[in-house]
Amino acid sequence: MARAQADTIVIAGAGAAGLIVARELGRAGKRVTILEARDRCGGRIDLLPSAAFGYPAEGGAEFVHGEAPVTRRLLREAGLETLPLAGAAWHVENGVFSQGDPSGPNDDQLHQRLMELQSDMPVAQFLQQYFSGKEYARLRRSITGMVEGYDAADPRLASVLALRDEWMDSGQHMQARVAGGYGAMVDFLVAECRKHSVTIRLNSAVTALEASDRGCVVYCANNGACECDAAILTAPLPLLKEIALPAPEREKAAAAAKIGFGNVIKFLLRFETCWWREQRAELAELSFLISDAQIPVWWTQYPTHVPLLTGWFGGPKTEAMAHFTEPELIERGIASLAGIFSLDPKQLMRKLVAARAIDWANDPFARGAYSYATPETQNARAALTRADGRPIRFSGEAIYGGPEMGTVEAALASGLETAQLIIAQHNSG
Repeated sequence: MARAQADTIVIAGAGAAGLIVARELGRAGKRVTILEARDRCGGRIDLLPSAAFGYPAEGGAEFVHGEAPVTRRLLREAGLETLPLAGAAWHVENGVFSQGDPSGPNDDQLHQRLMELQSDMPVAQFLQQYFSGKEYARLRRSITGMVEGYDAADPRLASVLALRDEWMDSGQHMQARVAGGYGAMVDFLVAECRKHSVTIRLNSAVTALEASDRGCVVYCANNGACECDAAILTAPLPLLKEIALPAPEREKAAAAAKIGFGNVIKFLLRFETCWWREQRAELAELSFLISDAQIPVWWTQYPTHVPLLTGWFGGPKTEAMAHFTEPELIERGIASLAGIFSLDPKQLMRKLVAARAIDWANDPFARGAYSYATPETQNARAALTRADGRPIRFSGEAIYGGPEMGTVEAALASGLETAQLIIAQHNSG
């Protein structure tokens, strides 16, 4: 195997982080190769066939959360629009529908306790310490449901200070979708990479890395190997322990266990009509539906009237469905919807045109959905990103230290930061 030329870099993973790292390094004149385990680019961005769902449906990441400056700047560069969310949110509890986000009787007390908190702890410990009484049962259910659902996190591990920061971030309430889906952004980044002579090799799962004073060797499952000056690992956290690493990087990767990584099962059910609007006239502008059903969260594509409901089930409770086949998961989704609307599941199933149920924990190249903060995350992230002159770096949504952890914004921002550090190091050298 011939020695690679100077400034050659191999990136493991063609998700959002890997693609933007590659684009920036390619622009800077580096020779870049991306090794991607899947047969497509995008990682946990997964665009589903428009022919089946009637629009570019998202099997993975779907929303632009908060201000997301890197994401929005990239979308503008790509000529892609963001579409602010519209419509009305509804809640269903014990069969009763109510509009909006009902505040509980203890919300002020909760906010006061959060603001007074000086040291971090897991959410479950916080609730047990300050809100263990029977009178707080509804508050505990609400907080636990949000942590498990929105953050895909385990309340026994998730940082309560991170939760507080999330709540206090006013920009976080700015939610949007990408016109044409995140897949259009991925296509733009792939085209940009190729424009700057980046090589993208699909079906090339990285299995091992070696490092020396001369650089790195990156090995793939298909027996291929790439020699390079530097390597960047952008794989999801659970996959790091499946890659054989040199001792210093193995020690760093062990710190990743202190960063939470949650799972999501996402349901996409396309029907013949928007039957929920026919069932209940007040749901004509339904955006989100949050319930006490087994699959608790559903949303529409409003203001676009696509006859599709997307279901969301996150957190440690998804483990109980790990052995389900996709048809079995779809049945569970239909059963939950039927229960919410007091319908016969068989009747609802007959209205179904297309369906997917994607359990991200069962995806061999993801092993889950996205990361979340624990009380130990800050130290773990510092270990993973420590500058020690080694030729192997880590990048990705779990590595980013900003408030958008677990999002596409975090992946893009981390990738951009990694590229800038490498370019700056080269220029200073």
